[in-house]
Amino acid sequence: MTIEVETKTQDVHDDLNSNSKQLLIQIACELAEELHPHLGRLKHVSLKSDLDRDLGFDSLGRAELLVRLDRAFKIHLPDELLSKANRLQDVWAAFQEVKPGGHVVEGYEFVTPQHNLPEVGAPMTASTLVEVLCFHAITHAERLHLKVWQNDTQEQSLTYGALHHAALTVAQGLVEYGLEPGDRVAIMLVTKPEFFEVFFGILYAGGVPVPLYPPLRQSQVEDHLRRQASILTQAEATILIIGDELHQVGVLLFGLVTSLRHIKAVDDLKDHGQLDKPFPAEPKATALIQFTSGSTGDPKGVVLTHANLLANIRAMGEALEVNSTDVFVSWLPLYHDMGLIGAWLGSLYFGVLAVIMPPLAFLADPSRWLRAISRVRGTLSVAPNFAFELCCKTVRDEDMAGHDLSSLRMMINGAEPVSVLTIDRFSQRFVPYGFSREVMAPVYGLAENSVGLAFPPVGRGPIIDRIERAAFTHRGAAVPAAPDDSYALSFVACGRPLMGHQIRVVDEAGYELPERMQGRLQFKGPSATTGYFKSPEKTVALFSGDWLETGDLAYMVCGDVYITGRTKDIIIKAGRNIYPHEIEELVGQLPGVRKGCVVAVATTDLHSGTELLVLVVETQLTGSAELTTLRNNITDVCSTSLDVPLDIIKFVPPRSIPKTSSGKVRRAATKALYEAGTLNTKQKQLWLQVLALSASSIRSRARRMWRRVAALLYAGYWWGVLGVLSASTWGLIMILPKRSWRHCVVHMASRLFFCVVGISLKVSETEAVSEKKAVLVANHSSYLDALVITAIIAGEITFVAKSELSGHVFAGPSLRRLGALFAHRAEAAGGVEDTQRQCQAARAGERIMSFPEGTLTRMPGLLAFHLGAFQVATQECLPVIPVTIRGTRSILRDGQWFPRKGCITVYIDEPVMPNGNDFAATVSLRDTVRAIMLERCEEPDLAKEQVFIKRKTVEQ
Repeated sequence: MTIEVETKTQDVHDDLNSNSKQLLIQIACELAEELHPHLGRLKHVSLKSDLDRDLGFDSLGRAELLVRLDRAFKIHLPDELLSKANRLQDVWAAFQEVKPGGHVVEGYEFVTPQHNLPEVGAPMTASTLVEVLCFHAITHAERLHLKVWQNDTQEQSLTYGALHHAALTVAQGLVEYGLEPGDRVAIMLVTKPEFFEVFFGILYAGGVPVPLYPPLRQSQVEDHLRRQASILTQAEATILIIGDELHQVGVLLFGLVTSLRHIKAVDDLKDHGQLDKPFPAEPKATALIQFTSGSTGDPKGVVLTHANLLANIRAMGEALEVNSTDVFVSWLPLYHDMGLIGAWLGSLYFGVLAVIMPPLAFLADPSRWLRAISRVRGTLSVAPNFAFELCCKTVRDEDMAGHDLSSLRMMINGAEPVSVLTIDRFSQRFVPYGFSREVMAPVYGLAENSVGLAFPPVGRGPIIDRIERAAFTHRGAAVPAAPDDSYALSFVACGRPLMGHQIRVVDEAGYELPERMQGRLQFKGPSATTGYFKSPEKTVALFSGDWLETGDLAYMVCGDVYITGRTKDIIIKAGRNIYPHEIEELVGQLPGVRKGCVVAVATTDLHSGTELLVLVVETQLTGSAELTTLRNNITDVCSTSLDVPLDIIKFVPPRSIPKTSSGKVRRAATKALYEAGTLNTKQKQLWLQVLALSASSIRSRARRMWRRVAALLYAGYWWGVLGVLSASTWGLIMILPKRSWRHCVVHMASRLFFCVVGISLKVSETEAVSEKKAVLVANHSSYLDALVITAIIAGEITFVAKSELSGHVFAGPSLRRLGALFAHRAEAAGGVEDTQRQCQAARAGERIMSFPEGTLTRMPGLLAFHLGAFQVATQECLPVIPVTIRGTRSILRDGQWFPRKGCITVYIDEPVMPNGNDFAATVSLRDTVRAIMLERCEEPDLAKEQVFIKRKTVEQ
């Protein structure tokens, strides 16, 4: 009887296993057919089927498979399957371990709710990262710093004191193994507490950390080793710290990199005691070598000092309004600048609790990220655009049941191009769970500036700019599109420069462009690298004078930067600028194409020397009829939707297109493979098309040359007209006997100048400007501003000019003849006397014209206002008339003598009367007028920037 029962039980188990196997295969088939609908109904799929070759599952496809299996069987498969599984058999083996004997193991939320931590100060006087951690370890050693996800039921916590002591222990081990100050130490560790301990252990021992990414897929170990060996060789790393699970990888790397002396596990470093205190570090010492992902070429080692990192962390904290009560939730890899510096080191500096998940944990179940934000009441988080798209596709309502995202202050979207559609989809999808669109913050940054460069104001929400396609692709002009323009391009504002940093957009000759004109984006600031590690040629190419090249194309509007593409990726065809990412995104939606596996590149035809537009497409289709249909679909969609003719479409099998560690396509590498003939597709000789392209290319080059010559001719003409009119006007000013006549001449000459050089003046004014007794104040963005004022306001005006001009050979005498008053900007005593003279002039009935900013900058924005003009108004009880000038900065920017055509708009608002005659009334009047002008100019508020710069100057 017992034997019969046991036999029946075994039969039941066998049936359960058989059913589970079939269900697993069915789920895999359905997913493969969904991802690749052109394959039709899959047949002959078994547990031996290869996930890559037979089913076409990339990393995201594997992640979706695990999610569906978890839901179907109510289990939690190990996230390591994303990297370890090669066949369905591997998934089945893991399935058997998780669900032995048919029993279901329920999952758990991984983190407990967060208790509010008390507010603490930041180490404002620290000059190195070493000093930052020591500050926290001394002042609040028991404060919780990190919660690191281990699995669905476990996490590990790390306090500042524990991190400090662990780092001292690691540092002692490194010293024992011969680490010298300045030596590079590579870190190849997964996201566990050991990574953080090792990173600071290296710094404490005087070394330089070089984070590397562990191999994601076992099937790609060979390619991974080649790239990591190249990085280790470039860095001249002497020690590699590696996890126990990657021991064999370390052994192989040791044989490939001659500079390596030791390959050590973390435990090997903890058997030698502890340093008494960290090695001292200088602010200018190298704190990190961050190797770029290599999306446009070979990885380069960005050298970042302690001063660079702290300047960037402090500026980002200022932009995000960070305080120590915030909670930062991140799943970003720690070998990438946004995860390492932005998420972790930024949290460490400000005393913020950081909740860290491994990237695989997110990919296996994206809802974990959102649920973690809800449970710990996360206020800050960050992710690239694809993560938001993945959440929209995979997170179900039941995954979010009972969860709330309303605690978020800023959800940062960066590291890759930001999609307008993704922003809309994510915002709408998670509104029911407390997500507000206003917290979505598209940002811009790059490793060469530590990590962050441009951030939007807190709570502003995304700004979308719709522009005319033809004007942009032909002339690079970002002309606002009509609401009903269905062919319009859309770009997202990625914020304004961080405090202390500057950005600009320049043309091919290096001249700064006006607003809404696309060009090369450059930057400078305290976070900027000094160059690439031991790569002098690449460092030289990085710099343009004291500006650094981003390698990106962009345009500016009202202080915001709009990223449009990569400098090296842009394709010029028939006089048009073609943006690869737009073609790739559109074609990637077609049936038969592997999404995210499309690359558009330009290559030179060897016979004609002209550029050809080549589209490389990964597909599993092999039949000639199927490929012909797909080719026609691609051609139709590119011609119809984008009006882009393709020269060559190359079909390649899955995994042919090289990608970076973060999953971005490597266009330069793809182009090199194509030109080397290793994509296994024969190039077609399209002679008629080549002849047409030759003519188009010549026309394109001619247009670009003409635009440059025309700009130079216009600049010469502009200055010639200004010189002639200035000389003749100066002569009349000096000989005319009446002041009113002199002002009349200046007014007419100014209007004539703008008319002759083709600059239109649009004025929105009130009758108040004709008032005799008033104080006029205007913003100051260009040396043209005074000329604009004289052109739009007739009659006598008493300008307040800086005292330096009084001694100028030509300006001094002419300004005195016009009745100008000179102000001392640096002398307090002189300033009092200047104000008294202005009061006397006002009592005499003069219209005082002042620029309260006192100076001008090349950066868009309104500086803080000096009180002088407002004090005159309150003392004499005069109205202040705000005059806001827009457009002069784009025409002639500070520090640049290359004028450009443009349009100037002037707003003259209703006068503002003072509400008293004391100091408080003066300040109130200034603030009221400045608020009006700030709204009118639509530029950033740079008053905080001035305070920041003064504070840094005092600290230095």
